Amino acid sequence: MSATAPAAPAAGSRLSWAAADGWNVARRSLTHYQRQPSLIVWQLGFPIVSVLLYGFVFGAAMVVPGGGDYKDFLMPGMFASTMAFGFMNTCVAMVNDASKGVIDRFRSMPMSTSAVATGRGLADLVIAAAELTILVATALAIGWRADGSLAETLTAFALLLLLRFSLIWVGVWLGLLIPTPEGAGGLYAVAFPLTMISSIFVAPSLMPDWLGTVAAWNPVSSTVTATRELFGNPVASGGSWVEENALLMAVVWPLLVTAVFLPLAVRRFRGLSR
Repeated sequence: MSATAPAAPAAGSRLSWAAADGWNVARRSLTHYQRQPSLIVWQLGFPIVSVLLYGFVFGAAMVVPGGGDYKDFLMPGMFASTMAFGFMNTCVAMVNDASKGVIDRFRSMPMSTSAVATGRGLADLVIAAAELTILVATALAIGWRADGSLAETLTAFALLLLLRFSLIWVGVWLGLLIPTPEGAGGLYAVAFPLTMISSIFVAPSLMPDWLGTVAAWNPVSSTVTATRELFGNPVASGGSWVEENALLMAVVWPLLVTAVFLPLAVRRFRGLSR
């Protein structure tokens, strides 16, 4: 009588297994922040200093097309900047884990192959919410206010977290590609244009035509413009299609980035040489 092959686990069981493994990886990452809260303070240091620098040192010289207070114009941009820069923290954390052999230990365990990527993503989304809360408290302290309705304000924060969620997968994928922490640090040269050539600090209509077009089509700019509209802050739209449809594109861009980089991150982890 021939031996019967063991039955494959049901789809529901595989999903539960992947979710449990992803949560364990996320809990491990969050424990690092619990034991070293200075990590969050360090990550928030740059945006808080930028708020003070641009809002108070340069703010008096800044012009918002169409009028309005520059601090009100700036703060939604700073929220988006913090969310966008978060992918670098993800990348550095992944590279550090890989260089210390943590990724290899995960791969040697009987765990879901998607857990490392999804667990890192969940942990970073929780940290992003904490960072955003602290930054909003800073903004309120310097006089920024959201003048939109409660529903519009909550939608704006949801769009900011959606942006961070999408860029997490870029960070995970890059973290699995780059071999050394020093190499990950070099990515800041790429991250700065992502935030600087956008509508975070200056309206694209004030830039040279070609640069303004690039800035307007930057995915970060769509989130910035959409949140300014929802918060009831000065928008300073240049009238281009992407600016006039910022709310739509603030959803479309993150979904496209996630659709591309989430599978790439999981595939990269599965394809690592043993």
